[in-house]
Amino acid sequence: MAKIKTKDKILSVAIRMFNESGIQGVTSRHIAAEMGISHGNLDYHYHTKEDLLLAIYDKMRAEASEAYTIRESNISSLMHFQRMVAGLEEFQYRYRFFNLDVLEISRSFPEVNKKIQETLILRKQQAQQLFEEFLKDGYVSFPDEDVMERIQHTIRIVITFWLSQLEVISPYKFRQKGEMVRLVWNTILPYLTPAGKEEYDRIQESAPSELTN
Repeated sequence: MAKIKTKDKILSVAIRMFNESGIQGVTSRHIAAEMGISHGNLDYHYHTKEDLLLAIYDKMRAEASEAYTIRESNISSLMHFQRMVAGLEEFQYRYRFFNLDVLEISRSFPEVNKKIQETLILRKQQAQQLFEEFLKDGYVSFPDEDVMERIQHTIRIVITFWLSQLEVISPYKFRQKGEMVRLVWNTILPYLTPAGKEEYDRIQESAPSELTN
């Protein structure tokens, strides 16, 4: 088995500790102590906390990009959308700290914020391409371009702040696994054409676990 590089070990331990204690509750010295290495050793690989967060964010962006771009050739655009959103919900929990502290991270670490903004532009373009595919496939119909853009924006808000709203709006019952996926679908369901509703029902009937797992 290939030996895990120290840099990769640091990332793995940092993600776990950030998830457990939050971005402000963990310092590089805490991470070094947890790993049983010197602070100087950790500092050699990541000079600052922002360097460490940049490396984590690069890892996050690569993983999230797979959800958007990797697609089986024989599935519909709606099924790809379902799997993409389900993958992004799982992604939220793998990097819990980042999604809970995204506002603080954006304000405190300008280089990370720059990468976040670049990624959001890319995701907006990818979402637009996918919605155009929905239209081409005859699965959706929107009154105008503005409505379609607002739905895309609503979906981005839901995905970005899903974990934060679970923390803040705690009395609400929609908390179990799969609820983010359901909420995203609810923004699109009113605009499905008969063909789109048929495909949506087919997804439910042929693979009900797709909508909850």
